[in-house]
Amino acid sequence: MTARALITGIGVVAPNGLGAKEYWNATLEGRAGIAPLTRFDASRYASRLAGQVLDFDPADLLPNRLLPQTDVSTRLALVAAEQALADGGVDPAGLVDFDLGVITANASGGFAFTHREFANLWSKGPEFVSVYESFAWFYAVNTGQVSIRHRLRGPGAALVAEQAGGLDALGHARRSLRLGTPLVVTGGVDSALDPWGWAAHLSGGLVSDSDDPDRAYLPFDTLARGHVPGEGGAFLIMEDEEGARRRGMDRCYGELAGYAASFDPPPGSGRPPALRRAAELAIADAGLTPADIGVVLADAAGTADLDRSEAEAITAVFGAHGVPVAAPKALTGRLLAGGGPLDVVAALLALRDGLIPAVPYEGETPAAYGLDLVRGAPRPTSARAALVLARGRWGFNSAVVVKAADRA
Repeated sequence: MTARALITGIGVVAPNGLGAKEYWNATLEGRAGIAPLTRFDASRYASRLAGQVLDFDPADLLPNRLLPQTDVSTRLALVAAEQALADGGVDPAGLVDFDLGVITANASGGFAFTHREFANLWSKGPEFVSVYESFAWFYAVNTGQVSIRHRLRGPGAALVAEQAGGLDALGHARRSLRLGTPLVVTGGVDSALDPWGWAAHLSGGLVSDSDDPDRAYLPFDTLARGHVPGEGGAFLIMEDEEGARRRGMDRCYGELAGYAASFDPPPGSGRPPALRRAAELAIADAGLTPADIGVVLADAAGTADLDRSEAEAITAVFGAHGVPVAAPKALTGRLLAGGGPLDVVAALLALRDGLIPAVPYEGETPAAYGLDLVRGAPRPTSARAALVLARGRWGFNSAVVVKAADRA
């Protein structure tokens, strides 16, 4: 029998809360972290709202020597990793360093640091610059910094699948456990709220142009007009059951029971999007049926076409109004590689507390979607399993199933 992949620690850096407790309280209370972008002067841009982590002073949380070597994305990642290790009672110094891995995801975090360093090298001459090496480093920097800081010398990887990458990192971490690594720090944290990163966000034409923080990002709503970009995410401690028991850990948040990924066919192929297949495969991988899933945490793109497509996938699996759907991203914005892991945290805490978080706005879901979107106030639930969905640009789809911790 394959060992279970337990989640024993959580670290969160989100626009509406620093730390898992603060984030979860804000999510249940409907407190959003979306506000006018202040990281630079965004007044000339068509979109000016973002989900920023504002109550964050890296000088209070990290050694001074790390500050010149890092940007916002890596600082947030280091703090999330510190939280997760502390929450899971993990002391790397007391464990075998090659038994501890780091597997994370990144989409565009590190833009500010990479852009600055790229410009510095270019000023010395083009021969000093390798574009490929610069960007390969930039995608892996969070994994490397966490690994170096805590001397975690086991398997390491950085996955890149835009918004879907964070769930892919969790799936790869589970694979590493099954191959013999007892414990992995995993998840995703992203930040690209500098001018270069902001231009990248806006280039896809999917960002809301509303200046009303309460109405800018309305997934699955008749007034949906795009999403709001954000920063942050979550790291998790994932370990096999025997390893957790061996180090004396007698509690967990739950289990990553199922994972699957798929890729959409090319436009014009006549074949349907593949999100439904990822969901069905993840549920089957968990040894469950759709009837066992008590809540879906949706990708929630916030545009009519993408919301309709996701609704079709959900109703194809569960039937019309067949399962409650949550979209906590409406409170934080879309966090790229950090969005999926943060939704996994919300799913685990929803199962623990028996409460499904609600979208904070009153509105109307198109009847054709057939979705039971949780609105207004958290909904009580007795669910013991949740499905988390994520989609990245260019056709990436990922899905994970988490189960609640065993009851005493």
